[in-house]
Amino acid sequence: MQSTASSLFRVSTRRTPLLGAALALAALLALQASPARAEDGVAKADTSQKRIGFSNSYAGNSFRQVMVKSWQDVATQARKDRLIGDSPVVSANNSVTEQAAHIQNMILQGYDAIVILAASDTALNGVVKQACDAGIVVVSFAGIVTQPCAYQVNYDWASYGKQEIDYVAQRLKGKGNLLEIRGIAGDSTDRDISAGIHKALKNYPDLKIVGMVYGQWTAAVAQKEVAGLIPSLPQVDAVVDQGGDGYGAARAFEASGRPMPIIVMGNRQDELAWWKQQHTQKQYETFSISATPSISQVAFWVAQQILAGRKVPKYVEVPLLRIDARDRDAWLADTPAGGVANPFYTQGLVVSIIDANAHRKPLPAIPAPK
Repeated sequence: MQSTASSLFRVSTRRTPLLGAALALAALLALQASPARAEDGVAKADTSQKRIGFSNSYAGNSFRQVMVKSWQDVATQARKDRLIGDSPVVSANNSVTEQAAHIQNMILQGYDAIVILAASDTALNGVVKQACDAGIVVVSFAGIVTQPCAYQVNYDWASYGKQEIDYVAQRLKGKGNLLEIRGIAGDSTDRDISAGIHKALKNYPDLKIVGMVYGQWTAAVAQKEVAGLIPSLPQVDAVVDQGGDGYGAARAFEASGRPMPIIVMGNRQDELAWWKQQHTQKQYETFSISATPSISQVAFWVAQQILAGRKVPKYVEVPLLRIDARDRDAWLADTPAGGVANPFYTQGLVVSIIDANAHRKPLPAIPAPK
């Protein structure tokens, strides 16, 4: 649990007659209160008394902790600006049953919107449907649910891999040997990024994957796995990966004495710092790309805007944070040691993302820190 709101929740996963009556009443009230839908720009209907609950599946690693902190930061500012009433966070211990109980209690307490980072993409669909039937706006992000009534906020993970391959192909003029570092076996994000890499490779038949390891998005694991594979590899011209593993790969190649390949970085502070050092000493060039923990802020604003009357597509794609050389030092200065580059999403930036999705236009770039 992440907030004092946890004490308000009683665990119950059975739908009772009282709950059914409450859902029907909530649905009627929500229908009567629904404002006209705005098509573009910032919706301005009064949301100062609305409540948005955040049901988080897990908060046990640093990335998730920053994600929760990002939510709390944007919610605090929104309350000061009288754009929202209450917005607590409740985290389950990666338990579907516990998370379902949290969501059901939010329904009973009459929340206006529920934002979900789901422990399962299908197991929560029943309780999500209950929320929708009660007239509650449901937004899932990153770990999404597949219940059609819920909005989805997510990345195009395949584009992650495509951007890596297009960059490497341009640098190597379409010909060379690649090492692929994957994330965690069986994870859907790992699967989708790797699928994007291999699909993009079909456009460059002279780029070859000559080795693959799982780095678990962790520098120490990637370093160990790459170091163990290097002796069996031919010349490696580039490393394509999934974030958090670039620094470990660089350390492994340094220790091997081999020429340093192009290594795509993943927005961690150690990766950006190593890249800057290598550029200063050797004019080393690469780029960096990753998801951001503050995607929780995007989900927050999407929910707030729907409550304010904005018409929002059911699927909102969020741009990955790509850092090129011109912005590297600004992001590095803004990223704490041990952290990951993490932009602050304002209401205006998120509305521009919604607009781009609504009109199928290119997504806006995330501005670098000043």
